Amino acid sequence: MRPDDPFDDAVTARAVIAPDGTLARWSEGARLLLGHRAEEVVGRPAAGLLADGAGPPRLPAARWSGTLALRHRDGTTVTVWVLAHRKQPSDDGPGEWLAVTPLEATNHELPDDPLVRTAVFQSPCAAMIFDEGLRLRGVNDAMAHLLGLPANHLRGLRPTDIGGRPQHTEFERQLRQVLRTGRPTEMQTYMKATGESRAHAWLARLAPLTDQAGRVRGVCATAHDLTEQYRARERLQLVNEASIHIGTTLDVTRTAQELVEVCVPALADFVSVDLLEPEEPGGEPAGPMTTPVALRRVAHQSLMPGSPESVAEVGEVVVYPAASPQADSLMAGHSVVASVHSGDLDPWLAVDEARARQVREYGVHSMLSVPLQARGITLGVAAFTRFSRPEAFTHDDVLLAEDVTARAAVCIDNARRYSRERETTLTLQRSLLPRALPRTAAVEAATRYLPAARSGVGGDWFDVIPLSGMRVAMVVGEVVGHGIQASATMGRLRTAVRTLADIDLAPDELLTHLDDLVLHLSQESVGDNGTGEVGATCLYAVYDPVSRRCTLSRAGHPPPVLIPPGGPARHLDLPSGPALGLGGLPFESAELELPDEAVLAFYTDGLVESRGRDTEAGHALLREALSPAGGPLDEICDRVLHTVLTPGGATDDVALLLARAHGLPSGQVATWDIPADPALVAPIRKQVVDQLATWALTEASFTAELVVSELVTNAIRYGAPPIRLRLIHDASTLICEVSDTSHTAPHLRRAKTWDEGGRGLLLVAQLTQRWGSRHTADGKTIWSELALGEEM
Repeated sequence: MRPDDPFDDAVTARAVIAPDGTLARWSEGARLLLGHRAEEVVGRPAAGLLADGAGPPRLPAARWSGTLALRHRDGTTVTVWVLAHRKQPSDDGPGEWLAVTPLEATNHELPDDPLVRTAVFQSPCAAMIFDEGLRLRGVNDAMAHLLGLPANHLRGLRPTDIGGRPQHTEFERQLRQVLRTGRPTEMQTYMKATGESRAHAWLARLAPLTDQAGRVRGVCATAHDLTEQYRARERLQLVNEASIHIGTTLDVTRTAQELVEVCVPALADFVSVDLLEPEEPGGEPAGPMTTPVALRRVAHQSLMPGSPESVAEVGEVVVYPAASPQADSLMAGHSVVASVHSGDLDPWLAVDEARARQVREYGVHSMLSVPLQARGITLGVAAFTRFSRPEAFTHDDVLLAEDVTARAAVCIDNARRYSRERETTLTLQRSLLPRALPRTAAVEAATRYLPAARSGVGGDWFDVIPLSGMRVAMVVGEVVGHGIQASATMGRLRTAVRTLADIDLAPDELLTHLDDLVLHLSQESVGDNGTGEVGATCLYAVYDPVSRRCTLSRAGHPPPVLIPPGGPARHLDLPSGPALGLGGLPFESAELELPDEAVLAFYTDGLVESRGRDTEAGHALLREALSPAGGPLDEICDRVLHTVLTPGGATDDVALLLARAHGLPSGQVATWDIPADPALVAPIRKQVVDQLATWALTEASFTAELVVSELVTNAIRYGAPPIRLRLIHDASTLICEVSDTSHTAPHLRRAKTWDEGGRGLLLVAQLTQRWGSRHTADGKTIWSELALGEEM
């Protein structure tokens, strides 16, 4: 016999009964009790051991105890007390039964037993004493009550004789350890005591019992009911889980889902969250409330996959009548507990057959409805349902649900307010960004803008600005920060860039003026009790399709990427320049020649910067996504975003601008050097008319002749030689430019009735689509644009 297998000890009679009712094992104690040897009874029906006329007892699901009349081998009848319990099987089978009966006298106590006497003095609660063989020597009344068995019949049994649960096996192992080491230990478990409908948390303290010589003679086990402490820890754990896992995002639906995930199964078997519909996205819920109440299901969670007990799907509108707990709690403004047993749910179920059918099918017995309230506003309701656990909701459960729901309500309200501000900011930003890019002969452009997925809308912007002489300006910038303030600042900077570009400032000069504006905005922020810090970056480029030269300057912004036709993408090595708002630091420009079909990529740092990834790796991915740059630019934009952005969306705003250069053929440009002699204006007009005829633009000859005559005459009269005339045209526009070395800018004035001059520029303004002047390194250029294909 193994020391850890007490089946064959002679102190207790034991028999194992198989599921089919036959005897599977027979101990030595059983032989001593009834005289039958194991080989005589194993494999035969256990009912054959009952005395004549005695029928087998009706066995419950787990344990049975009582007095039986058994047949001895010599034909006599032996009446004994028997304890039988079902041993928990290792698989899903029915499991064997273990029947035991002590062989020692059980009809009297042993008050002089030193172990029992020691237990009386050392154990203040339910206690039981085991000897060195792990046989039960005595129990007090409290322990006998917990076991649900008579104390006088338990003497001589081991823990695994009393019950077949895993806890009994573990309890016996712990007892053996105390006997071996002589050190006390503790064991915690959660189980139902005999005759109880709900499980309790138990703490068993096991202490060695020693004699005067210090030898371990037995073990005293005391049981303590820690259910209240256990549930208090569960409540604290649930509150802690709620504080950690609810509100991880600023998304209303996700926050509601986090609430139901935290509460199932810790607090309920099924939880749903229904929200009142706001009058506008992100706005306040409509009020006042009246029954029936219409709410939208935003989240639910169940113990069962797929939430089959729910009568509504996520996203559906659910209407709750006045008799429902949800409507009652919303109207009353406090929690409502209802149960099937009390009849509280009967009025509701009487008018909602679908819900009544679910209640009957899944055994729903209790509901708890808690209104979601934050900052004095009712947002919706959370409903907690129990059907798997048998306990109804207690007062402590209500307090716990209210605590967790209050946390979730604040997070949902924060998410709702954030959504409203984000939508407002997006609307503002969309109104400030260009709705469509202008079509120019110089470049073909495509853009993408993505607001940040988590941190809020920022101040990224882009623009394509047509300039005089068929030139085009391209700009991309970023304002530091997020929210409405950043978007508003972006709008002011974009307007400033367009204004400065309209006077044809060089890129480095434009950034210098923009830097002054950012400094001024910072000072305004201090005056408005703001942070006093307004920062921005910007990249500004001007491309001339006639010379095919591109001039660029940047202020703390990532350098652009150049993709030559058929070649790999590479970052341009440009002077970095300080960020805008530092003040007093110079900006530098760089110039390069762009071959036809070359693509320039401008972007903000949100495209290449990402948590968990090096910025240089982002730049490498960008170059990879841009190579090659053939095909439609819109497809390239989509490819870049798909390749470079990390899963989950951008952590910062992303602005991307792609521009494909188209140089103007030399045959569409004509240039003349003009002598400073008014008498030669007429031949110049003739040359212009001839050139327009060569270009097949004779319909514009009359207007162009008048404009050239006025501009050349003004340059001869008020400018300084050398004077140059240039005509440029594309499919829709004819441009006339007259340049001289004088830095005096022309301006319109109102001529009096008898004045002989002063009407030239007024005439030019009336005849052309637009006109203006720009300063050059050598002087100035007066230009005008005529629309082709339209009536002059």
